[in-house]
Amino acid sequence: MSMAQTWILIGALALVAYSTRITMIALLGKVTLSPLIQRGLRLTVPAVFMAIVLPNLLLKAGVLDLDLRNARIPAAILAALVAWRTRSMLWTIVSGMLALWIWRMIAP
Repeated sequence: MSMAQTWILIGALALVAYSTRITMIALLGKVTLSPLIQRGLRLTVPAVFMAIVLPNLLLKAGVLDLDLRNARIPAAILAALVAWRTRSMLWTIVSGMLALWIWRMIAP
């Protein structure tokens, strides 16, 4: 693929990405969504978040790693508890990272 073709492809993909987003923004105040669709859209962010986080949390080199030496699991559990109790993003991140570092230091 030549350099010109690469830039044309990048431009076309950017145009497609932009057009899909701008249509939703342009229709935002003009279209009323049903409660079912609104509920589904509210659940999209947690679903995407879990799809990104869970493989990184539970897999090591493509294999399920549920061992206690996997420091990410207890750190994620602690961070989830802190998030639930405090509703603070800062304390959630701080507690999760501290737990991860400490667990990595003390785990065999």
